[in-house]
Amino acid sequence: MVPVLAVTDVRAAVCCAPLVGEPIAAAEAESMALTMKALADPARLRLLSIVAASENQEACVCDLIEPVGLSQPTVSHHLKVLTAAGFLTRSKRATWAYYALVPGSLDRVATFFGGS
Repeated sequence: MVPVLAVTDVRAAVCCAPLVGEPIAAAEAESMALTMKALADPARLRLLSIVAASENQEACVCDLIEPVGLSQPTVSHHLKVLTAAGFLTRSKRATWAYYALVPGSLDRVATFFGGS
């Protein structure tokens, strides 16, 4: 005996609830993806956290190497990514580079996820 399947008229009802807000535009999604990609690394999150927790939200690269347990070139690469993404600024003092948190740089990410 062949089983009989019920046929549902898919035109009769909406399968999903309608949107209640405006979805993210393609260009904004691209931009946000690059921002989040910069944050999607444990070492970069730690570095950003250390800088944010430092006095005046600024730290010398020499003070960032030991806490994350990475080589100086690797730390410099991660700091470069965070700087390019707009989270940090870099200033040179003698032979050392200092990194400072850009005020409000994390607000965009917080707002995207429903923060204020």
